[in-house]
Amino acid sequence: MTTKTRPRTLARWSSTSAALLVLATSGTAAFARTDVPQGLAGYYDQRITWTDCRQGPDDELGVGLDRAGARCARLTVPLDYTRPAGRTITIALSRLPATDPSHRIGTLMLNHGGPAEPTLGMPLETREYMGKVSARYDLIGMDPRFVGRSTPLDCAWPVGIWIRSAGTDRAGFDRQVAFHKDLAERCVSRHGDVLPHVNTRNTARDMDLVRAALGERRISYLGYSYGAYLGSVYAQMFPGRTDRMVLDSAGDPRAWGPRLTGNERASEGALRAWATWTAARHEQYGLGRTRHAVLATVGRIVQSSSERPLRIGSYTVDEHVVPYLVYGGIGSDRDQARAAFASSVQVLEQATSGATVPPTPALEASLRFILNGTTSHLVSPAAAIICGDRAAPRDPEVYWNDVQRSRRRHPLFGPITNNIAPCAFWPEPPREQPTRIDNGAAALIVSATGDIATTYRGSRSLHRLMTGSRLLTLRDAIAHGIYGEYGDTCIDEKVNAYLRTGTLPTQDLTCRMPSPAAGPADHP
Repeated sequence: MTTKTRPRTLARWSSTSAALLVLATSGTAAFARTDVPQGLAGYYDQRITWTDCRQGPDDELGVGLDRAGARCARLTVPLDYTRPAGRTITIALSRLPATDPSHRIGTLMLNHGGPAEPTLGMPLETREYMGKVSARYDLIGMDPRFVGRSTPLDCAWPVGIWIRSAGTDRAGFDRQVAFHKDLAERCVSRHGDVLPHVNTRNTARDMDLVRAALGERRISYLGYSYGAYLGSVYAQMFPGRTDRMVLDSAGDPRAWGPRLTGNERASEGALRAWATWTAARHEQYGLGRTRHAVLATVGRIVQSSSERPLRIGSYTVDEHVVPYLVYGGIGSDRDQARAAFASSVQVLEQATSGATVPPTPALEASLRFILNGTTSHLVSPAAAIICGDRAAPRDPEVYWNDVQRSRRRHPLFGPITNNIAPCAFWPEPPREQPTRIDNGAAALIVSATGDIATTYRGSRSLHRLMTGSRLLTLRDAIAHGIYGEYGDTCIDEKVNAYLRTGTLPTQDLTCRMPSPAAGPADHP
């Protein structure tokens, strides 16, 4: 499992009369209606009614889309594709049209990842990444089923992120069992009839209905993290319906599911690299003059939280949360990210004295997202998708034994990656088997060698499974979400060249950071 939460900002706003003209006239052309599943013809024949995106005076996202010349719509899809005449739900869409219609390439569908990150506003930032080639695409934001402005799903969880460390002993693990069982029961009580239909395969089916409604024979696609997995599933389920695909920060599709295992080594490499960076700035942060000293400081903080919860502003953080704060703080080698995490560790270190310490703004935001139930509507669909895609072990002893085994080799991260999760208590196993990826679809897979969320090893696995793909590697970098987001000119230029020409490189390519940043990672 990978979870990805990145801050989003609206791109610059602009609109042109040409864009509005294209928007008004495109999406109505006939397409080759082949292989429409039985009972779904009415869904495939839908016509989209585009409207303003703004939903109210405080709708910043809608205002930004409208000012950029985008339009929004809703598409009706079946809740259960095996019963198309039954209950329906809606999918929210946005479209930022091509501004160079005479050289239009086609439609580029987007997905932020997460899973369950809203994507409606993604065309605005993607347009900036793409530069001039963006003028040749209609950019489509689609909030997947039960995400964002699509039919919602909210389990009313009292916390945000559910990922936790198992703690240091059996009593702590038993608390985790009770915690995750409660989360699952809350979902079942509110949405038990819907949960069996929340999964990636149904989202891929929704995507194909969107393709048809847009009047496209084939769609291009850009997806990050989980979005890369979704793109690979779509290409497998609907062969011949993809054009240019960019799968950024992709993982091994065979490992996708409720368990985080497999990235401990990459996480340890990233922690060591951050500690080296921080040690060089001891005068600023005071966390240790050597990498070893900084790592020892982190170890003392974790140990202290197991003895007594730390008080950070209005929050208390214990042995289950502090390790996750570390895990979530080391995923980027950019100076700004490293500085923010070093400042957070300063606060945590001060709190080991027993005093209540005010958080930095970055730490406050992290704790709010992790511990405050106001984000339940964001994380509930993510859990439902993960639990709906692959069955999890039901016996808590399986997790406990795995935690104990991994603790010996990976004392900090093993109790996180092997911990129990709500999927252990889901009401029923997935109704479909996970998609087996094995196809020749053309795709450009983008990966960083120091990625701790979807490891470089995982991206190479997907590359082997998608035999028509090429792998674009950012070497010596710790990053998750690379194209347009990390700021590497080499990567951005190569992705944009592919989107412009539709021609994959003749061989795998590598972009290299100016100086080693990742430290020991999980690549050769």
